[in-house]
Amino acid sequence: MVWDLATPFVIDLTVMAQDIDGLGHANNAVYVSWLERCAWRHSQRLGLDLTVYRNLDRAMAVVRHEVDYLAAAYEGDELQLATWIVDWDQRLRMTRRFQLRRASDGVTLLRAQTTFVCIELSSGKPKRMPAEFIEGYGQAIVSKPITTE
Repeated sequence: MVWDLATPFVIDLTVMAQDIDGLGHANNAVYVSWLERCAWRHSQRLGLDLTVYRNLDRAMAVVRHEVDYLAAAYEGDELQLATWIVDWDQRLRMTRRFQLRRASDGVTLLRAQTTFVCIELSSGKPKRMPAEFIEGYGQAIVSKPITTE
């Protein structure tokens, strides 16, 4: 697969019957749940899981999703969803990009960008990223595009 950026973190997905809406394709809300799943798995791979979040009383919370739905996914489609951390201020904000491709033909079905803010779990208020976030997420920052469709 050719991805928009180098070194993606990728998860495999299969479109299930419950993902399909009245129009016969994967519902747009399902795509957003896939973005969340991919981001969490990437965070876990970087050593930042829910246990760490709770111990630090910090979390990265979504404040904005920007989603471009480019083509439909259908029941049974095998998909690959990639994510990259493309921007952060090492204090409060972090941005991820996503690209969803169908494995059978390589067509990009979705491109998205999500902005997160670091919050204190106990209060829900924005709080500075702890050193563990800077170390964990910092190892995954990318910035150079390699292709664009």
